[in-house]
Amino acid sequence: MSTLAYANRDHAPAAPADAKPVRKPFWSRLFDAIVESQQRRAEREIARYLATHGHLLTDETEREIMRRLSGRRPV
Repeated sequence: MSTLAYANRDHAPAAPADAKPVRKPFWSRLFDAIVESQQRRAEREIARYLATHGHLLTDETEREIMRRLSGRRPV
């Protein structure tokens, strides 16, 4: 059996209440917004496809969704 002991020095001090949160740079925020927008668009397209073609997710359905999202033309 082992015993663990902790002292106050093991914990990080609390941040002051009036400290401002660190703000991400403009380009990082812009990139994150674009990625989130594309993710929402893809999720909407998948939901629309499943609603019109049945809710069963088969291999063929997954291939068709990937084809549509990647922008490849049917052969």
